[in-house]
Amino acid sequence: MQTEASPNRTKPLGIFGLAMINVIAVDSLRSLPAGAEYGLSLIFFYLLAAICFFIPTALVTAELATAWPNTGGVYIWVRTAFGQRWGLFTIWLQWIYNVIWYPTILSFVAATLAYLINPALANNKLYVLAIVLSTLWTVTGLNCLGLRAASWFTSFGAIIGTIIPMAIITGLGFVWLKSGRPTEIHFTWSNFFPHLTHYNNLAFITTLIFGLIGLEMSAVHAGDVRNPKRDYPRALLLSASLILITLILASLAIAIVIPPNKLSVLSGLTDAYVIFFSTYHLKAFIPLIIILIILGSCCGVSAWLLGPTRGLLIAAQESGITSMWLKLNKQGMPNRLLFLQAIIVTLLSSIFVLMPSVNSAYWLLSVMTSQLGVGFYIFMFLAALRLHYKASDTPRSYRIPGGKFGIWLVTILGITSCIFTFAVGFLPPPGVQIGSLVRFETILIIGVIIFCLPPLLIRRWRK
Repeated sequence: MQTEASPNRTKPLGIFGLAMINVIAVDSLRSLPAGAEYGLSLIFFYLLAAICFFIPTALVTAELATAWPNTGGVYIWVRTAFGQRWGLFTIWLQWIYNVIWYPTILSFVAATLAYLINPALANNKLYVLAIVLSTLWTVTGLNCLGLRAASWFTSFGAIIGTIIPMAIITGLGFVWLKSGRPTEIHFTWSNFFPHLTHYNNLAFITTLIFGLIGLEMSAVHAGDVRNPKRDYPRALLLSASLILITLILASLAIAIVIPPNKLSVLSGLTDAYVIFFSTYHLKAFIPLIIILIILGSCCGVSAWLLGPTRGLLIAAQESGITSMWLKLNKQGMPNRLLFLQAIIVTLLSSIFVLMPSVNSAYWLLSVMTSQLGVGFYIFMFLAALRLHYKASDTPRSYRIPGGKFGIWLVTILGITSCIFTFAVGFLPPPGVQIGSLVRFETILIIGVIIFCLPPLLIRRWRK
């Protein structure tokens, strides 16, 4: 079997490259409409999610990535803490929840692109499926060109396709407020705190928390960072601050022009841009901003296509699994595994044809993704706690403040938020037509179980 990379090659990633990978992996334009659903109270929810999940994730990632700066990321951490079996299971969860997530972000691309062709196409199942598959295979091909090319594409997309569109809609929101135009939210303390009159509204918290995952993904590339012990904490601080600020401000900009009962989880962002540009007689810029949004989303897919796949490759190699799918190309990329991943996503995308509507398929895949994702994060937090005691002498340039109290606090906050997210994921939000609730939850439960089985069955088969 080929080795993954030559140890003598020039390492391509520094602080900026790492920060942009984090930004494009987490700072998703797709999650803005879900945040805007809360109105002014989205600030409360984002701060709550940051304290209970986002900041604990950043702290754990900073400590473990500087202690084990090896390519493999979370797999290395969980394997060191609990052994190879659970390391393989954890990296499998990260890989498979992303496989399920790809159709949702790509359907967002399809809905956005529909504005340039025919807005009604956003609800056309065959159109959505065609765009999902063509974009998926194009981005997969780009990732086979090598990590340096993929890193450049990701950094370019983070700036052009994510940060700039977020800055534009935030600026338009400020201008809207400054000009005294009517808004759909009122900036009062009573609106800052949420009114959970319907328990089903809690379901949107699943999307909100899931919109903040991904900071640990760049740790998969730790072996390609020039100075990981120095660059990781700085890159995490830069990217985490940028992510929270842009998500909150951009979501507020959408909330002030679109009432909650008219927000679409797929087209809400584009709807807001159309309102802003139409009001200020700037309709000519609508196609340009749509192209930027599509570019940013494709770069987000690119970052996620590669990261978990490299981690799964390392886990498979260490587990003694041999397969033609694990070989690398001349650029050191797992092109065959990337193609296998694309084949699985292609089959999974058929759900857009089988579900009652595009929105219901989108929501089912989003929730299934978050259910598997929180399982992955529970293992990551437990590994951080275990390694605090098991490998306390391992040198690391960053440690979670507070010693034992700090690591226990971070672990409890992180795991509690994960369990809560898993529980409310079974409550579909109002406005999303899912058909039968029993059918929806049955598909969700069976899907989660099926997707957890392969790594366990593989180990039993090998024994």
